[in-house]
Amino acid sequence: MNKFLKYSIREPLPDERKISYSQFSMYSSCPKHWELAYAKGLRTFSQSIHTIFGTAFHETLQNYLTVMFNESVKKADEIDINKYLKDQMFTLYKEAVDKMGDHFSNKFELGEFYEDGVAILDWFKKKRGQYFSSRNEELIGIEVPIYHPVNEDNNKVMMLGYLDIVIRDKRDNKITIIDIKTSTMGWNKYQKADKTKTSQLVLYKKYFAEQYGYDVENIDVKYMIVKRKLIEGAMFPQKRITDFMPASGKPTRNKLATEIKGFVDSAFHKDGTFNLDRKYPAIAGKNNKHCKWCEFKDQPDLCAKQERLKG
Repeated sequence: MNKFLKYSIREPLPDERKISYSQFSMYSSCPKHWELAYAKGLRTFSQSIHTIFGTAFHETLQNYLTVMFNESVKKADEIDINKYLKDQMFTLYKEAVDKMGDHFSNKFELGEFYEDGVAILDWFKKKRGQYFSSRNEELIGIEVPIYHPVNEDNNKVMMLGYLDIVIRDKRDNKITIIDIKTSTMGWNKYQKADKTKTSQLVLYKKYFAEQYGYDVENIDVKYMIVKRKLIEGAMFPQKRITDFMPASGKPTRNKLATEIKGFVDSAFHKDGTFNLDRKYPAIAGKNNKHCKWCEFKDQPDLCAKQERLKG
């Protein structure tokens, strides 16, 4: 039985265009990349050991928290979460290899990531009281869906997303939306200042409040940043998991709403179809950072180097 039936979405209509935050983020970094990947449908399926581990860790922690909140801490601690993580990693890796037709990792790398995950989970179980309290908090939902019009002027374009964890504090009714982010060494100050990385939860906060009828001013958002690796030989205590709360007040939300409205107005027609009549600039960024992981960087017929802007 789905305990969170309240937090479900209607079936999308045939003429609606579903978009994700990653589309908006990609467009914000490089409109040309977005055009090729989405508007022209050239995006290819790809996975890496990092995405496999990230998904498996998400599901493992979410499973533990569901049992902890809905049953008891004792029951949650009885789960063999190390085995659960291992099984999830194996299943996800096999599915990805079957789909891609090729191995993209090996048993040694998979083993290293798994051991990192075991260390994180062991640390979390010892420190969980710093992050969650089954006595003072209630689990509102896991993978809570968002399906919301991006703006009032174009209700054919819908934002589809999922909230990793939503918690309610029983003492003051404060809602906290939590997004789990696995990383190698955590986020540095530049990553925390990167709006394409941190704006996702700010946007989801706005849509969650409107979709499910919550007071937006009574919602906090938080990134739960998970570190696979610690600094060797460090003379100070290190955390495997750190919290980061980006600014999500009204000015930040309004600015973000204006930006995503600009994206939709530029990239889509009123009927939700892609706008293929305009030219989308290629933005390489400082030190070509936007090109580094782009699947089209070595395809001059699709994106010529001389046309890439540095701004």
